[in-house]
Amino acid sequence: MKIQFKRLKKLPSLAIALFLTAIVVIAFTFASISQAKTLPLVLPSWQEGNSKETIIAFVNRVTTETSPSYVPPAERIAVFDNDGTLWSEKPFYFQLFFMADRLKSMEAEHPEWSTKMPYQAILAGDAQAIAQFTTQKELAELLAVTHSGMTVEEFQLLAKRWLKSAKHPRFNHLFTECVFQPMLELLDYLRANNFKTFIVSGGGIDFIRAFAEEVYGIPPEQVVGSNLKTRWEEEDGKFVLRKLPELGSYDDKEGKPINIDLHIGRRPILAFGNSDGDLAMLQYTASGERPSLMLILHHDDSQREWAYDRKSNIGHLDKAWDEAERRGWTVVSIKRDFKQVYPFN
Repeated sequence: MKIQFKRLKKLPSLAIALFLTAIVVIAFTFASISQAKTLPLVLPSWQEGNSKETIIAFVNRVTTETSPSYVPPAERIAVFDNDGTLWSEKPFYFQLFFMADRLKSMEAEHPEWSTKMPYQAILAGDAQAIAQFTTQKELAELLAVTHSGMTVEEFQLLAKRWLKSAKHPRFNHLFTECVFQPMLELLDYLRANNFKTFIVSGGGIDFIRAFAEEVYGIPPEQVVGSNLKTRWEEEDGKFVLRKLPELGSYDDKEGKPINIDLHIGRRPILAFGNSDGDLAMLQYTASGERPSLMLILHHDDSQREWAYDRKSNIGHLDKAWDEAERRGWTVVSIKRDFKQVYPFN
């Protein structure tokens, strides 16, 4: 746009001033719009509401140096359950699908499995029976059979290959794509504010380590989980750790805070779970001297995911829900608080 300044001289000074002011306002408006387009949104897949506001307010409090609630970066520890918190856990834990495929590949060498539980249910594809495998004894037995006899590196390679092709039966997407988009954003948001994010799961530690860094941005050393004992061995002039058919640690319920202390060495200031198995971890976080935030993910969206809580065998949410209501912890609703559930939605 060419401005004829000779003509402007003929205009009253007030008119010239208004004209120039309008140009400045228009330029500033377009600059603001352009800048807004480049600024990242905070938790874009979260609905506006109490849950999102509570998270942002907490992060602001503990990261503002002038705040009485300020927490130094080294102490900003956030712990997350995995199954049912970072990704789905229905129709049963995803690692059980991996175990099922492992059993099928070994079936010819074990004809007795066709009549022995829990192997019979898995080989027959009995989803209802498999969903009942929630006791430490059953899971330990399955872990021992399907995860032992190989080195840690061999197991992780096996798990990575499986994860590259195994798909969820309902969504027909890779299991690693059945993660919650809002939770991925929360992990990124916390790390952008100098939090250190950890997974503390009842799932197998080596199984989760096979995908956690690629999917969640959480490195192997920040994964805490159930594990089999290992044995130090020399193999062809090299030293390896071989997985034994014996449970080392079951990282669930009271085992979670014990392993947090053992592996992390700091009490978290943020904990996120979804079931009674996470209650002790939440209580441990709430009992610290630092400001803390406890969150529970409630599965209440049968259309986009699943709806279950108190009566569910997997992801049983009963005592932890009551504790959350009693103590004012934040219960995050998938139906109410998640704009988008999975990255592929």
